[in-house]
Amino acid sequence: MERREPVALRHACEATQIPSGFQIVLPEGAWVTVQQVLGGHFTVMTDRGGLARIAAADADALGEEWVAQARKAAEAAKGRAAEPAGGAVTEDQVLDALRTVYDPEIPASIVDLGLVYLAAVEPLPEGGHKVTVRMTLTAPGCGVGPMILEDARSKVMSIPGVGEADVELVFEPPWDPSRMSEAAKLTLGFM
Repeated sequence: MERREPVALRHACEATQIPSGFQIVLPEGAWVTVQQVLGGHFTVMTDRGGLARIAAADADALGEEWVAQARKAAEAAKGRAAEPAGGAVTEDQVLDALRTVYDPEIPASIVDLGLVYLAAVEPLPEGGHKVTVRMTLTAPGCGVGPMILEDARSKVMSIPGVGEADVELVFEPPWDPSRMSEAAKLTLGFM
């Protein structure tokens, strides 16, 4: 694992406390250490020892190096979201978009964690496509669940040709580690 040095925030920025999901403001000059960069967002350890998630849009608070990382993640996501031949939206496109959504505490996507139970695509009568996603969380009381759900909705809506996204949180069947991909199990030490 790469060791990162603490950085002083260049300006105040909103963040989401992990795991509570509470919105906070990290003040200018506060020291944070970036723990991971996932989907263009940053999980940071604050100077008080807690974790928080800083959105890609606030990467400039961390410095130019981090702006470049957020930009690189956005460009990679754009490349994955390219419109397929014939203009049809596919389940594979939806899953690729959802592979850029992460629980800020876990270095694996919601797809690799096995949190996505359904990704269905259907044409809309007025044109475009409706995407239906049913997903769960690793723990029902996860405070960052609404943030993960909104990230998933946003990534699905960014796919060319998607006119509607119905992203719903479900808890049946309950999630367990057996749903993870082999890569996620290996990354998280389950193998």
